[in-house]
Amino acid sequence: AIELTSRPRVEVDMFDRLPTPYGLVRAGVAPDHPGTKGVSDVFRSALGKRSVQCHFNVEVGRHVSHEELLEHHHAVIYAVGAASDRRLGVPGEDLPGSHAATEFVAWYNGHPDYADHEFDLSGERAVIVGNGNVALDVARVLVTDPDELAKTDMAEHAVEALRHSNIREVVIVGRRGPAQAAYTNPELIALGQMADVDIVVDPDEVILDAASRAWVDGPDSEPSEKLKVRQVEEFAKRTATDGRKRIVLRFLASPAELIGDDRVESIRLVRNELVADDAGKLTARATDRTETLETGLVLRSIGYKGLPIQDLPFDERRGVVPNENGRVIDPETGKPVPGVYVAGWIKRGPTGVIGTNKHCSAATVDLLLSDFSDGLLPQPGSEREHLGRLVGERQPEVVDFQGWQRIDKQERALGAESGRSRTKIVDIAAMLEIARGEAG
Repeated sequence: AIELTSRPRVEVDMFDRLPTPYGLVRAGVAPDHPGTKGVSDVFRSALGKRSVQCHFNVEVGRHVSHEELLEHHHAVIYAVGAASDRRLGVPGEDLPGSHAATEFVAWYNGHPDYADHEFDLSGERAVIVGNGNVALDVARVLVTDPDELAKTDMAEHAVEALRHSNIREVVIVGRRGPAQAAYTNPELIALGQMADVDIVVDPDEVILDAASRAWVDGPDSEPSEKLKVRQVEEFAKRTATDGRKRIVLRFLASPAELIGDDRVESIRLVRNELVADDAGKLTARATDRTETLETGLVLRSIGYKGLPIQDLPFDERRGVVPNENGRVIDPETGKPVPGVYVAGWIKRGPTGVIGTNKHCSAATVDLLLSDFSDGLLPQPGSEREHLGRLVGERQPEVVDFQGWQRIDKQERALGAESGRSRTKIVDIAAMLEIARGEAG
């Protein structure tokens, strides 16, 4: 939307299933990263432009169809992200106590769909499978002093639950070595700067195999990759302090089974070794060595996955809409679907950060405008105003920009009462009442 509204004579209709905009900026970025969340201020200025109409609390495929969107616009861009997650595929994964890390993140960030979820925090150890930035976010939240979390925009129900948490140790399990870990250096370094929390690494697991060492020390290795290894080596030299909470970074291990009768009681890990495939890429191969960790909470964090969009082609294996540089491609003909585009994770898969998605979206918009200039876009068959009336008939509770501003103002006011940037409203009915201007 920002890219499009910066271009002259472009009108934009924005749709979101929730009464609130901003997607993962609101419901995915860690509460203790307010600087990252600040990008929403840029979004707000774009949404407030006269050329933009907001249709929040409207679900495409339910309240308005893909064909109806095309009927009223030259082009439709889907920037829906990756709403699902990848599963472990091991026995016991569906036991109570086993969750997607994405669910936990949505819960503590106040996503309405997850506000009523419950997570068993009664045990002393939690295990996170996967070692990307989301895994580090979750680990940090689990061991941070709740009084500090209460100063952020974390959902109140999550802060209260974490006040009663018994979690003392979080084990982060990565299937490959420290040279191949998915997290970024800023997140890793921030982990080591946490107050009253030990970062624990087994020195034996930091020893790189010959291929990894050759890569890290070689001329083609990026400085960031060298730093990633050095940072973990520094953690391995630290001495843990009795009585402090701890985050344990484990490498070369994969889950083999979640064990328990009525719920998760432990997780069995298999030790891995790195082997080079035909292309020279190092992959994890299971050995015959295993170990079992007692835990009542397992959070899988091995990647997001896109979901199909009604009436659009979909690549089930990759979890994306088939496209070429953002143009949606009909897999049967191999040709672009006129007027249909994708941006972000549903375009290229769940990789990169906010800045990555900004460049990705700009590339899609440039392509769209080029197609318009070349006469490749279909002409709308109906007026824009007709679509607003159509949606309003099917969904009387549409939240426009003014409605969202009322919600935003109320959240900020509630937050100011306790010295926070905002207190999120997590009940949709309450949001809609505020959006209508009926809240007291």
